[in-house]
Amino acid sequence: MTRPPHQRSPQQRATQRRTTLLQAAVELLTEGGFPALTHRAVAQRAGLPLAATTYYFTNRDELLAQAFSHLVDQELATLTHHGLPALPDQLAHTDRLHQLGLWELYVHAGRHPRLQEIARRWSDGCLALVADHLALPPHHPRTRLLYTTLYALWLEHLVEQRPLDELRTLLTPAAENASHPADPAT
Repeated sequence: MTRPPHQRSPQQRATQRRTTLLQAAVELLTEGGFPALTHRAVAQRAGLPLAATTYYFTNRDELLAQAFSHLVDQELATLTHHGLPALPDQLAHTDRLHQLGLWELYVHAGRHPRLQEIARRWSDGCLALVADHLALPPHHPRTRLLYTTLYALWLEHLVEQRPLDELRTLLTPAAENASHPADPAT
């Protein structure tokens, strides 16, 4: 049984407050990148006092790591829920700035060991989805090849605003591709 908001326990209120702050941080990161992420901006976006951000996140690096982790959890849950074949349609209907923010954080992780753990969790989760799609082990060469190709096409779509046609074709089951061969002229 769920209590009304005014009757929630202190732990429930604290959890909700922290989640609200993390969601505000994710929104700021995806809208404006790293310069947009400050304790003050997060508190303002969340509609909470500045002291709340410093209570839950001791410094900007902690806030960044927790926001990145929250974003990765959301992305993996969405990808898992919809499945890999739905990725092109999902990308077509997801806010471009949101996707760019995720990739910006991923690349930024290369300079920060704490963020690398979170980036690795995202990559491992995506790799597991590809392995499930192919019914192969995660470290099989074909799994790694499809995974790497998907990432490259996803980035091309985001950065260069290329169409998602190649990504759709890549994720279409082989039997379906065989019944609709690609035009050799394209």
